[in-house]
This record gives sequence, structure tokens and C-alpha cells, in this order.
Amino acid sequence: MIRKRSLVRRTAAVATAGAALFLLAACGGDGSGTAGHGGHSAASATPSASASASRGKHNPADVAFAKGMIPHHRQAVEMADLAPGRAGSAEVRKLAADIEKAQAPEIRALSGWLTSWGEEVPAAGAMDHSAHGMGGMMTDEEMSGLGDASGRAFDTAFLELMIKHHEGAVEMARTEWADGSYGPATKMAGKIIASQSAEIERMRKLLGED
Repeated sequence: MIRKRSLVRRTAAVATAGAALFLLAACGGDGSGTAGHGGHSAASATPSASASASRGKHNPADVAFAKGMIPHHRQAVEMADLAPGRAGSAEVRKLAADIEKAQAPEIRALSGWLTSWGEEVPAAGAMDHSAHGMGGMMTDEEMSGLGDASGRAFDTAFLELMIKHHEGAVEMARTEWADGSYGPATKMAGKIIASQSAEIERMRKLLGED
């Protein structure tokens, strides 16, 4: 009788764990449980994203999200590209590689959505200078300073600037989360909220802030 009850408990535990993993995978998050817009957790993204996907329509918020996130991601990739030859820390080089690996495919997806919607994809290198400083974007002076740094000075500047950059991306994603209607876009927003919030904590630890 004890063995039977134990088996039931083990079965229930496996089912609960499986359900949790399904929610995390559907959200595209990293398991950090990072809070999204309005206090929702990253895992809670799945129901609304699925509902939007079933409609398959986009709205102006989706267009604004794609057009804003493309140059934002491009700048993050540009910053990450500086790390292999300038970073003094292996941890910073690994972080930069992870950022590029995550954001380059998102740029392609965002560009594809805009094309399918009949919208113009922001041209590479044609960034509106008025956008600098908005959404955590680096100014020309900050990018130039980062490019001139090396070793420990580069690591510190890279981490401090990328934290600000990520915070801007998270806010942009939260706006899409609240106002967007295109399922794949709201799902990407949930992933950005979770993954970049986790990377912010990772960078703060590398700076010794936590």
C-alpha cells in the first residue's frame, strides 16, 4: 500500500514538472521567471501569445516594435562584435557571443515580418540620430569610446552600457507585450523580457554589483 502511494506521488511530481517545462518552453524564456509588463511572469506569456497567434493579425504596435527593435538589436550586435578583440575577461567575451547568437536571428525574423506586412525594413546603418539615448541606445560618443577601450576598461564600459541597452529593450518588449496583437511578435517580446532581464543580472554580477 505504501509503495502504491509512493508511485502516485512520483507520477504527480513528474506531471507537475512536465507542465512547468512546457510553459517555459512555450514562452521561450530561460526559467528566470522574470516579471513582465503589469507584473505578469515570463511564463504567463503563453496564453495571450497563443490567442494572438490564432488571429494572425498585426497592429501598429507590432509594426513599431519591429521597426524599433531592429536598429536596437543591430547596435547590440555591433557592441558584441567589439568584444573578441578587446575584452579582457573570458566571461565578457562569452556574454557578447551569447548576445549576438540570440539577437541576430531575431533581427531576421523582425525584418521578415515587416516585409510580409508591406512595411519598410530600417536600412542598416541608416539609424535616426534622434533615437540615440532612447530605449537605452548608445550615442556616437559612447560607441566610439567603447571601440577605443580594451582590457578591463572595455569590460567595465561594455557591461555598464549593455545593461542600459538591455533595460531599454525590455521596456520596448513590455510595450509590445501590452499593446501588440501579432502572436509571434508578442511571443518574441516575452522571450526578450525573460532572457535580457536574466542577462542584466548576469552583467551586474560581473560588475560586482550583486
